[in-house]
Amino acid sequence: MLWHVLQACYQAGCSRVMVVVGHGKEQIMAEFAEDSRITWITQDQQHGTGHAALACRQLLQSFSGDVFILSADAPLVRGEVLRTLRDAHQEDRAAASMATAVLDNPTGWSRIIRDAKGDFVGIAAESDLTSEQRNIHEVFPGYYCVRVKDLCFALDQLSAINNTPSREYALAGIFDILRKEGRRIAAVQVVPAEDTLTVNTRQHLAEVDLVMQERIQRQIREEGVTITSGLNTYIEVGVSIGRDTTILPFCFIGRDATIGADCVIGPFAHIPRDSVIPEGTSLPGIPPQDTGVPI
Repeated sequence: MLWHVLQACYQAGCSRVMVVVGHGKEQIMAEFAEDSRITWITQDQQHGTGHAALACRQLLQSFSGDVFILSADAPLVRGEVLRTLRDAHQEDRAAASMATAVLDNPTGWSRIIRDAKGDFVGIAAESDLTSEQRNIHEVFPGYYCVRVKDLCFALDQLSAINNTPSREYALAGIFDILRKEGRRIAAVQVVPAEDTLTVNTRQHLAEVDLVMQERIQRQIREEGVTITSGLNTYIEVGVSIGRDTTILPFCFIGRDATIGADCVIGPFAHIPRDSVIPEGTSLPGIPPQDTGVPI
């Protein structure tokens, strides 16, 4: 999941990334050890999203410009959406901006409150919504773009005013802090509904994986490849397949594999990660063996 979020950041033009880690950090850091663009920030105690951002406060103050803030449990984020958010943020000369989504069923989400002119007013928790506000379908999926100096100011204020028993720092509170200071807040309606899916359970993971698989296969088809049965094919990220290759049913193609043009792969083919299949190859797989057990 983190890999997808990082790729979206890099596609949006980010040259440096701070990743906040806690439990299990050694495994995560080892997986990305070769990525020199990452600075690792350890959050020893977890007190919410705002607390995670506060862990970056000291390093952030040495930077100028703008920063994205994203959650690693939302791997469907896209680089083009982040670029649109950044461009709108800069054109509007906003202190802080958010990317929003419109959902057919916003149950469980906080809502974006706007005034009569359409400007951002606030974020209302579902438990606090009026009957009229419950008809709002615009939600905030947690994509931030914030001017660094304004973020540092807001984080200091967030820390000072936090007095909840659970010591939870909600990062979204920075919007209210900055707005009360008279600083410009922008809410950009740009996130597709499917991108709002996050992973908190194994069922969520399966739902996100289904969306991601459809994206991967769509891109490959647009590059001139035939996939005869998408539901019976699994292709990991980073795969390169040449034009006019056909992928038959019941195939697995591993991450960063390269398949040349004019190939026929499958059925029942397993292509390991980092494999190279030359142009013009016909590679049938091995079908399941008959166990002799009646069905």
